[in-house]
Amino acid sequence: MRNAVNGQVARPQELDLLNSQYEALLEISEAISAHRDLNELFHDLAQRLPRTVPFDFINLVLHDPGREVMRLHALVAPESSTIRAGLEMPIDQSPAGLVWKSQQPLLIEVEDVAAESRFPKLIPLLRENEVKSYCVLPLTTALRRLGAMGFGSLRKKNYPKADFDFMQHVAKQVAVAVDNVLHDESAQSAQQQLTRERDRVRLLLEVNNAVVSHLDLDDLFTAVSACLRRVIQHDDSGLILYDQATRRYRVHLLHFAKNESLIEEGGVESDGCMKSPSAIAITTRKPAILGERDLRSLAAESQCAKYWIDEGVRILCSVPLLFHDRVLGALDIGRRREDPFNPEDVELLSEVAKQIAIAVENAKAYREITELKDRLAKEKLYLEEEVRTDHNFGEIVGESAALRRVLKEVETVAPAGLTVLIRGETGTGKELVARAIHDLSPRHDRTFVKLNCAAIPTGLLESELFGHEKGAFTGAIAQRIGRFELANGGTLFLDEVGDIPLELQPKLLRVLQEQEFERLGSAKTIRVDVRVVAATNADLTQKVADNEFRLDLYYRLNVFPLAIPPLRERREDIPLLVRYFVQKYARRMKKPIDTIPVKAMNALTEYHWPGNVRELENFIERAVILSRRSELEIPLGEFKERTRLVPHFPNAAGMLSTLEQAEREHILRALGETNWTIGGPAGAALKLGMKRTTLQSKMRKLGIGRPQ
Repeated sequence: MRNAVNGQVARPQELDLLNSQYEALLEISEAISAHRDLNELFHDLAQRLPRTVPFDFINLVLHDPGREVMRLHALVAPESSTIRAGLEMPIDQSPAGLVWKSQQPLLIEVEDVAAESRFPKLIPLLRENEVKSYCVLPLTTALRRLGAMGFGSLRKKNYPKADFDFMQHVAKQVAVAVDNVLHDESAQSAQQQLTRERDRVRLLLEVNNAVVSHLDLDDLFTAVSACLRRVIQHDDSGLILYDQATRRYRVHLLHFAKNESLIEEGGVESDGCMKSPSAIAITTRKPAILGERDLRSLAAESQCAKYWIDEGVRILCSVPLLFHDRVLGALDIGRRREDPFNPEDVELLSEVAKQIAIAVENAKAYREITELKDRLAKEKLYLEEEVRTDHNFGEIVGESAALRRVLKEVETVAPAGLTVLIRGETGTGKELVARAIHDLSPRHDRTFVKLNCAAIPTGLLESELFGHEKGAFTGAIAQRIGRFELANGGTLFLDEVGDIPLELQPKLLRVLQEQEFERLGSAKTIRVDVRVVAATNADLTQKVADNEFRLDLYYRLNVFPLAIPPLRERREDIPLLVRYFVQKYARRMKKPIDTIPVKAMNALTEYHWPGNVRELENFIERAVILSRRSELEIPLGEFKERTRLVPHFPNAAGMLSTLEQAEREHILRALGETNWTIGGPAGAALKLGMKRTTLQSKMRKLGIGRPQ
């Protein structure tokens, strides 16, 4: 399984190897307990161990305190071997003596010249018996140092660290058995220690099996805690997970007596200090022991520390969860009696922590892959719906000065990543402009998600925007990903943003400012990277004045305003649009329409189209349906009736007359062609053949103002 955060792999082979090693250790522990003869013991080991760590011979060398030599007590080797039990060597010239003194494992490559100078008596013997690699491990109990155990190979072996660690576990158990044989008077205590060691090995095996079978961390921790409590006495336990990228941590605490758990989440302070009892272990990457005084000093700032104190915990052991070169968190266990944790307990906890670290990494990778898979599946469904959607038109059509000005602004703002507020009457193509902004931005290869805020019932709009958890409200039978999460990395188009309820506006403001939110029914904060493009046909400034829209949200949306001109202000585009829609629907209906009468085109151009491009498209679609020949047939009588019934644009005096309307449109066209320059040699006044002051007076009379 691959880790989606940094690319490292928690390989299943590692878990299989650990599992086989723990099973072998359990078998060895049971075999040792049945032997009272050292030769029989080592013959049994020679049969069992090579399945896990390959070798050709194994021996036992003990220290003789009376003569100060190292004596070979037991040897299992090929029949051709010339080395015999009873061989003695000085401590300083024996690998076993060096290991006995230093208590550190030793690997000897027999062909190494430096090794020959250290062990002049042993190296020739090893070469004579064709030994290539020889490993020596200390045999030590809690009471004394006994000697060393060696194993070697007739082939050159580069024993990895995992083999050394495994054989050290074997050596610990062998040391107990040897000490038991040598000292019958301490047989009972040695047997107890051996039983304890067997229980520890069984614990590691159970933990390893739990790691393999549990992907949910809460279930895993519950299973591990139950196993751990049978070997190390404790009353409460905790699992702390820390994410260095987000600087957040999550604590899962278990209370055995009450059979209950507590989960706490929090973030690291700006000074980098995590207020948790596990902070020392996580920071130093070493086990830490905390007493009651330490816990009380943290209780004021840490809910976790307060929990330990309230439950009567007097001493706490915290070990870090280490995975490769990273700290993933810590494992804590607490006792209500002030019994100190001995080194064996801390060592065992560290071994368990290694297993849990692998499980944490696997669970994180599994969760990330699952979330990514669900997101891609939902994104695929959304894109399939988008493909099936019949958009108003496939590209922006028009060559008027007003439209060119808008497109130039689109080219300017698209790469900048700013929030854009598109204003315009209904049917002017606000969604098409939003798509153009997305397509020209660096996010063009990610999802373009749209939502009409006026089309969703008020009670469901929050769930549609931010998603919800299963059971968040009546009818929430499954988890749902909201539009913000779906648009992560891409663009979210909020149409009719002025219709968002006032009570939902603060949450929208937060996600615009902080790029984070919570699903309905969840306390988990989700961070996203979404560019918002909003659109409205309402006057948001008036809504702000009427307390129907938040002023701070208006400022956050209005970072870069875009005004889409209505169709009546770019009449020169009407013929292009008419031809485009005629070709579109004629091709769809398989009608050979290739002629548009001049009279019909004039009528279409003179009409003021209160529904803008959308109304024009619908009208052309109906005309194509009614056409029976290759010439577009427009019901002019019905069209004139529509022109008479649809109100014109009002001014202060009421409805404009036909003459006033024509004069108004003529002035608007001149202003559009001169980019709203009134005076001067390139101004509209000169183009219309009137003075600048006269033109300004007519503009005030007809209610003509420069568009924002």
